[in-house]
Amino acid sequence: MALVSIVEDESSIREMICLNLELEGYAVLSFSDGRQAMDSLDKLTRSDLVILDVMLPQVNGLTICEEIRKTSAVPVLFLSAKGTTSDKIEGLKKGGNDYLAKPFDLEELLLRVKVLTDFPKTTEKEVPEKYQIGDKTVDKSSFTVTDAIGQSIYAMSKREMDLLLFFIDHEGQVVSRDEILDNVWGKDVFPTSRTIDNFILQFRRIFEEDTKHPKHFHSIRSVGYRFTWK
Repeated sequence: MALVSIVEDESSIREMICLNLELEGYAVLSFSDGRQAMDSLDKLTRSDLVILDVMLPQVNGLTICEEIRKTSAVPVLFLSAKGTTSDKIEGLKKGGNDYLAKPFDLEELLLRVKVLTDFPKTTEKEVPEKYQIGDKTVDKSSFTVTDAIGQSIYAMSKREMDLLLFFIDHEGQVVSRDEILDNVWGKDVFPTSRTIDNFILQFRRIFEEDTKHPKHFHSIRSVGYRFTWK
């Protein structure tokens, strides 16, 4: 099920789009102003499509799109009462994938949504089977960690591997404990945040030369963790 995020300040339009997308089988998140959207950028970037009004209170849609593009290639469909060619060009230059002027035909909107969510993703980069963290090598296929001379020193569990790959996918980003729990454990499982802390302690024992001064698995006070290669 594709997830569509809608940022639209006109409640009647927002509710109409949400209702019809849900009837078409999409999961939907909605935001009523630009500040809400900016405060939830992580949710927007994890969506399959963002429908973004251009003229929003507090923060306009063009600025939001620019922020999205700093970290994500999620398709963006602009909606706007400004429908001139120059307006559309500006939206596309800011990183939009499509631009629909108001008032719009609902059937056309749904078709554009379908095209953008069904469109083949850009060719994904080759995913390596092995990762080098410090002087340790992680083999994704065998779940083993080897040292600098190639000797196996640890066998990872599936959960440990899932968590490690999550950190690798978010390298350099600060991720909260709640975000980790949702993505690695799932929204229907309810471990405590202490569970993650224990996994991080184990990762440090495996990969860090000095567990008290980690180079790879960093604690961010009151927020969560950040993984870096160096």
